Amino acid sequence: MFDRIREDIKIVYERDPAARNAFEIITSYPGMHAIWAHRGIHRLHSWGLKWLARWLSGLVRWLTGIEIHPGARIGRRFFIDHGMGIVIGETSEIGDDCTLYHGVTLGGTHWNKGKRHPTLGNNVVVGAGAKILGPVNVGDMARIGSNSVVLKDVAEAATVVGVPGHVVQASKGESQKTREEIAKKLGFDAYGMHDDMPDPVANAVNSMLDHIHTIDGRLEQMCAAIKGLGAEIADLNLPDIDSCDLSSFADTHVNQQDKPDSETPADKDPKKTEADQNKGK
Repeated sequence: MFDRIREDIKIVYERDPAARNAFEIITSYPGMHAIWAHRGIHRLHSWGLKWLARWLSGLVRWLTGIEIHPGARIGRRFFIDHGMGIVIGETSEIGDDCTLYHGVTLGGTHWNKGKRHPTLGNNVVVGAGAKILGPVNVGDMARIGSNSVVLKDVAEAATVVGVPGHVVQASKGESQKTREEIAKKLGFDAYGMHDDMPDPVANAVNSMLDHIHTIDGRLEQMCAAIKGLGAEIADLNLPDIDSCDLSSFADTHVNQQDKPDSETPADKDPKKTEADQNKGK
């Protein structure tokens, strides 16, 4: 038992840079309290003391804000960061070295008996607010983005984002090399997506751009073939596409305040202006 506790404390050091010492972890981390309590409660549940196990799990929920059903199976080195609002259902299974952030739900989608909650493989990370619903399988090394809703199985080492969740992958290999060449040709980055920040909308746009660039290459081949037959085709250079700068209302308001006041003192004084008008009459 003490070996498992030391193992848990070591994991907190590795995954939470705010952890300073073991005493702070033992006394101030509700995620650790919920995990340690669940181990004993799960044992009571397996012995058939289901009412006592449920009552104790409710007490732990009241103390930590984390609800773990006594029947849930949890592997080693499981880490809950922050933890408030986490719900782990009865038939959930969590592998080794997994991490869950606050607001995560491992829930069911039907009232039938049997397996109705998710199964997480090893080294799975589930972002804050994500919902994994139903008896789905999440493969090893998978990443579930914050606030995603997962309703289908997730492959190993996949990254899921969105509602409902979609698998996204960063661009690699020849495809990325081609995109960099096209970006230089156009004079700007047509894709605008960093490899470490997958976005399903950006991926869809990138796929359409890849298709357009393929057609562009085919047209260049056709033009070259036509020129080879003796026809004359004018060479057209692609115009540069300028990037647009977006400014917020706050920035515009600040810029207007910084501008020098062009009004004269006479314009600012309504009485003086009225007097000048009377003189003119």
